[in-house]
Amino acid sequence: MENDIATQFLNAYRGGFTSMMRWPHLDEFWQQLNHQADDNWYIYAVGEQPPEKTETKEKLLSFIKEIDILLRQDHTEDYCGIVYADNKSKPSFIKIYDPNNLGVSCGFSDNPPLPGWILSKIQPVELESALNPPNNRRRWWKRIFD
Repeated sequence: MENDIATQFLNAYRGGFTSMMRWPHLDEFWQQLNHQADDNWYIYAVGEQPPEKTETKEKLLSFIKEIDILLRQDHTEDYCGIVYADNKSKPSFIKIYDPNNLGVSCGFSDNPPLPGWILSKIQPVELESALNPPNNRRRWWKRIFD
């Protein structure tokens, strides 16, 4: 069962996404999400332990308010382009990139940065190890020092 959830989450993570390119688009998106908010969202800060339970509607709305402030404060461009949703009108998976760790979050990259935060209707898995299994580095380390 746990592996099925991991597969669902990773498939959703790798799925198609649309960016909120301009700040007014993000405003509209947040407003839409506020109207659809419920108690069935996981809020995952990538790099932290994935949540095991969904948050309340109030916590989700509070997170949206706070992340919006952070994004506007730290991403001083005239465009947004750092929030992506699987579906703009009825989202179930949202990637929010950290303005201080963008790398190549759009376009093509062999090693794109991970989002800073994920809002998901599917229980998250620890993304860093799921996408980059640690054994790769261990084998490299052993090859050099053994």
